[in-house]
Amino acid sequence: MSKSAPIQFYSRMTREIETEAIYGEKLLRFIYENPLGSLALHSVVKKAFFSRLYGRRMDAPSSRSLIRPFLEKYGLNEQEFADSVEAYQSFNDFFSRRLKPAARPLAGGENTLVFPADGRHRVIPDLSQCRDFMIKGVRFDVTALLADSGHAARYQKGSALISRLCPTDYHRFHMPCSGMMATPRHIQGPLYSVSPIALLRRPSILWENERYVTRLRSDLFGEVAFLEVGATCVGTVVHTAKPNQIVARGAEKGYFRFGGSCVVTLFEPGRVHFAEDLVEHSVAGREVYALMGQEAGTA
Repeated sequence: MSKSAPIQFYSRMTREIETEAIYGEKLLRFIYENPLGSLALHSVVKKAFFSRLYGRRMDAPSSRSLIRPFLEKYGLNEQEFADSVEAYQSFNDFFSRRLKPAARPLAGGENTLVFPADGRHRVIPDLSQCRDFMIKGVRFDVTALLADSGHAARYQKGSALISRLCPTDYHRFHMPCSGMMATPRHIQGPLYSVSPIALLRRPSILWENERYVTRLRSDLFGEVAFLEVGATCVGTVVHTAKPNQIVARGAEKGYFRFGGSCVVTLFEPGRVHFAEDLVEHSVAGREVYALMGQEAGTA
């Protein structure tokens, strides 16, 4: 994919290839494509304080005025929201909104792996064969991602589901399968954007950014590693599920505050058979837009 080409994805809803309307595209292209923007990126934008300051702005009551224009510009469906728009006390309150349970039904039964979040998804069926992740010559670095060589050994020949959330998406993340959930482990790092503009220039952002990794033990899917990857202007990652107990498939695990974010799910070898459209479009270099609860694969 050309770095300057429009970002295209396959939509499960329309069954067509569409062009992504990237939130803040002009600013992102300046920061990640212009030498002057690069100075701002490394001196300010990727720093945690920048995202904290932006998060505070989105927590302020005055940010409520941004909600209605955002809804109208991006065509979000208010009928899915668990609360009325008027009930949100800030933009961040709206951003981390809950949905009505019926808005995200779960596909299949316990042997069906579901997408953990709304967003644009791609898979790597065999991590040991992935020599060109996003761009030529970049291997997906499982050891760096997990910051634990012993844990990473489980997945070196396994597979990965990468779910990229845009600011316009529903930003709560859920269990892709039922399982015993351990306590999330925090890994420090910068906060680069996870937009395709940034990832096409620096795929290693996924294993450089601040992130959390949680071990999930599933009877059907084996040991699964679930990671929430932070990004620019993500003020906070909030975990709502209680650890060290069995959590049901589709149950809420937590949510992101303002900003585009990413969830990475790793599987041991031979544990999951991904959906055909997901594999087909991933091989072609395209993401698949799908909703939390839809089928991502089977055990």
